[in-house]
Amino acid sequence: MQASIESTGNLERRLTFSLPEERLQTHINGRLGEIARTARIKGFRPGKVPAKVIEQRFGQQVRAEAVDGLLRETFDAALRQHELRIAGNPRIDKAGEGEFDFVATVELVPDFGDVDVTKLNVVRHTAEISDADIDQMIENLRAQRRSWKPVARGAQQGDLVGLETWSQIGDERLPAEGAEKGTIILGQGMMFESIEKGLVGLAKGEEKTLDVDFPADWRVPALAGKTAKVTVKAVEVSEQEVPEVDAAFIKSFGVKNGDPEQFRADIRSNLERELKGALMNRLRREVGEQLIAAYSSVELPPRLVENEARAMLAQQIEAIRRQGGNPGEVPADAHEASRTPLPSACWSACWSVKWPARTSCAWIRNA
Repeated sequence: MQASIESTGNLERRLTFSLPEERLQTHINGRLGEIARTARIKGFRPGKVPAKVIEQRFGQQVRAEAVDGLLRETFDAALRQHELRIAGNPRIDKAGEGEFDFVATVELVPDFGDVDVTKLNVVRHTAEISDADIDQMIENLRAQRRSWKPVARGAQQGDLVGLETWSQIGDERLPAEGAEKGTIILGQGMMFESIEKGLVGLAKGEEKTLDVDFPADWRVPALAGKTAKVTVKAVEVSEQEVPEVDAAFIKSFGVKNGDPEQFRADIRSNLERELKGALMNRLRREVGEQLIAAYSSVELPPRLVENEARAMLAQQIEAIRRQGGNPGEVPADAHEASRTPLPSACWSACWSVKWPARTSCAWIRNA
């Protein structure tokens, strides 16, 4: 197999290669023969289906699978032939009019030269799970299972308040008609601070008008940097009811016998596992940051950086949606904001090619 290589950038290469047609046809014929021996088609006995019928029924699928498999095999052979270490996934396209001719555009792992990892000053942080951590986790679990009971009194810190709001700036009313509706838990900073404080003491059906000075960078442009009269109305006030840590509560988390000690032991085990993962992630991050600082002059593959930036942006948008927010229309170049500083994941991808996982992780574990 012959493959030609062309340099199209500092780290970009273009490989042109052809699939071996004879091997492709041999593979297709062999696979069709296997299918013919087992295929069950109405009107024919098993193993007696004519080759032409097998070709009509399965030929296109078998050919596509054969081309895909041989394409991967041939591309890998081309990489070995030219001793290329690529970063990220290649882009493979048809080349010209030839059915078996392809061109692959790849980005190479940059040359980091000789790396002396003993010069890295890495600290392995340690921590332990205490009884206080377990107590706090149990309180968090109780809060997750809390319910809300409507009350007639004024709202207090920790209450769930259903509310309606509207604002007035001179002759302009926001919204122009009706009111914005929502719910907040007082004390969690879910609204502008002066508005949230104004809700304290309001009972169901009561309202209050507040003078609010909005900062210049406020998320609502019509209110940013202005003083508005904001009317808040409590539609419903509810207090939380937190379940007791009894057998029923414990069983709901999978502890079948409802034993409190077993419950605490399970929580400790889960927290220790999460802590171990968090400490390892912190160690990896600190190692990555030092590597980035030490090799900041090394050029990274542009497409790999762009793909990582787009992935980071997609994660941010998904996080906003999961929290009930609306990211709105995302500009086509929004991922550019994620490119600086360069994502450490891009460095990880390059380093993992320079040293296979079994080798590259050993010194991190022993740091």
